[in-house]
Amino acid sequence: MSSPVRNQGFLRTSNPTMKPEIYQEAARTFAGDRTMTVNGTINCTGILLCLTLMTAAFTWRMFYTTTAADPVAVVMPWAIGGMIGGLILAITTMFKQNWSPFTAPLYALSEGLFLGGISALIQSQLDQQIVIQAVALTFGVLFTMLAVYRTGLIKVTDKFRMGVVAATGGVMLLYLVSFVMSMFTGGGGIPFIHSSGLIGIGFSLFVVGLAALNLVLDFDLIENGAKMGAPKYMEWFGAFALMVTLIWLYIEILRLLSKIYSRR
Repeated sequence: MSSPVRNQGFLRTSNPTMKPEIYQEAARTFAGDRTMTVNGTINCTGILLCLTLMTAAFTWRMFYTTTAADPVAVVMPWAIGGMIGGLILAITTMFKQNWSPFTAPLYALSEGLFLGGISALIQSQLDQQIVIQAVALTFGVLFTMLAVYRTGLIKVTDKFRMGVVAATGGVMLLYLVSFVMSMFTGGGGIPFIHSSGLIGIGFSLFVVGLAALNLVLDFDLIENGAKMGAPKYMEWFGAFALMVTLIWLYIEILRLLSKIYSRR
C-alpha cells in the first residue's frame, strides 16, 4: 500500500479531477474533525450511480416510447443538454471541491441524460442488446479492478502511474486531433480509431484496458486522501472523480461492442 506521505508524486493520476494537490490542500487547510473515509466515498459513489441510472432510464424510455416519427430528434436535445450541463458541472466541481456535495449529484443527473440518449441511439442502429452488455461489462471491470487493487496484484508504483498517465494523455490528444480533423474535413476524424476493422477494435480494446487501469489509480488516490484526513466533503469529490472514469469506461466499452457487432 502506498504511504500517504512518501512524495509529491504518490497520488499522481491521469484523471484531471484527481490531482494530488486537491486532496493535499484540502487536508492542509481543514480544521474540523469530520474527515473523509473510504466507506463514505463508496456510499456517495452508489448515490451518484443511482442518479445516473435514473436519468439514463428517462431518456432511454423517451426514445423507445415516443410517438414521433423521428425519436432521435426528440431525445437528442436532452442528451446534448445533459452532455453540456455535465461538462459545466464537472469544470465547476474541479475548481470548487467544497461544492461537490451539490454539484456531483447534478453532474450525475446530467450525464445520465446523455448516456441514456446515446445508448438508445447506438442500440437502435445495431438491433442488438448492446447496452445491457456494456453496463454489465462496466460493473464487471469495476469490481474486478477493485479486487485486483485490494489484493495487491497490481502495485501502484510511481512508474505504473507515469505509464498510465502518459498513455491516457496520448489517447486524449489523439481524440482531440480526431475531433478537430472531423470539424475541418466533415468526416470522422482519424479513420482507424473509429473503424470496425481489426485496428479499430484493437485500439478500443487498448483504451478500455487503459480506462480500467485508471480505476486502480483512482482507488489509490481515494484511499490515500482518507489517510491524509481530507474533509468530509471530499467524499463527494472522490465519488465524482470516480464517476468520470466509470463514464469514460462505459462509453469506450459501448464503442468497442458497436464495432464488433457492426462487423456481423
